[in-house]
Amino acid sequence: MNSVKKLFSDYLFLGFVVVPTLLSVLYFGFLASDVYISESRFVVRSPEKPSASGLGVMFKSAGIANSSDEEYAADDYIISRDALRSIDTDHSFVRAYTDPHISILNRYNPIKLSSSFEDMYLYFKRKVKVDNNSTTGITTLTVRAYQPENAQKFNEELLKMAEDTVNHLNERARADLIEFAKREVRDAEQEAQKAAVAIAEYRNNHRIINPEQQASGQLQMLSKFEDALISARAQLAMMQKTAADNPGIAVLKNRIMSISKEMANEVTRISGADTSLASQASEYQGLILADQIAAKQLTAAVSSLEQAEMEARRQQSYVERIAQPSLPDAAGEPHRLRDIFATFLMGIILWNIARMLNASIREHMD
Repeated sequence: MNSVKKLFSDYLFLGFVVVPTLLSVLYFGFLASDVYISESRFVVRSPEKPSASGLGVMFKSAGIANSSDEEYAADDYIISRDALRSIDTDHSFVRAYTDPHISILNRYNPIKLSSSFEDMYLYFKRKVKVDNNSTTGITTLTVRAYQPENAQKFNEELLKMAEDTVNHLNERARADLIEFAKREVRDAEQEAQKAAVAIAEYRNNHRIINPEQQASGQLQMLSKFEDALISARAQLAMMQKTAADNPGIAVLKNRIMSISKEMANEVTRISGADTSLASQASEYQGLILADQIAAKQLTAAVSSLEQAEMEARRQQSYVERIAQPSLPDAAGEPHRLRDIFATFLMGIILWNIARMLNASIREHMD
């Protein structure tokens, strides 16, 4: 009995053990409100992005893989200010956490000192937790509230927001993909149209449909002129040998001169001047080459657009619920007896440390 009285007369024991234990009994036994915890689990899947984890390999075998980008975006949105604004549009969040039945020590803004949105957001982050397992890709969403219905309700709303976030990212990605492909098609169409207009202007300005074909026709004509020239020269040589005074010799000579002149004119038209068919064919060939390249680019752009539209029709990343938001039937926190005992045990440890320090100080002073 005397030892007990001595303990309670020890101010260190009172300060480190008795007072903290009594306060913990008061708080955990009478003041702390029951906290109900609702949990849900989900994973963001995508047909395109494989995962190297064991669970990801299983998903990949089914043609589905984790999508980390969308997953991180969904996780961040759940604990964002926008998410808080969404679940508090009708002040349901404020009402749920300012209920008079909640302990003043656990209630949001209990003495109405501050009602700023940032203070509410800090309180919100203490009640909502998002834990992502990087190995499995599974995200656990935990919501704490002082009524089980509120915990489940807010968990469901936040989970729905995560799904909407992933769907919005999908729609944006699809729209960007198709818009980019359409822009490529429009640019390719403009280039193809420019090439076609350039060819039409060339034909109108030079009055030539196809310089290569026309040159081919003139080469055939030149070949006929050459055959005629050879024949005329052969006749002239024969006539000069057999009948040197024949008046037809002068006619043949005039014909040979006329054929030679025509041949020279044809050669000049084909290759002898800047306006010849050869130089025109070179310019025309460049226009044709540009038109072919533009046509191929247009074909490739149209094919890319078709692929983009097919890709857009496929399902992209989506949220797969593994566990629906739970409706707790018992309080998950606080652990009253455990927390009281932990406080007592910690007090004993600190009291012994303080007592040894006090004894050491007194010994040095003596």
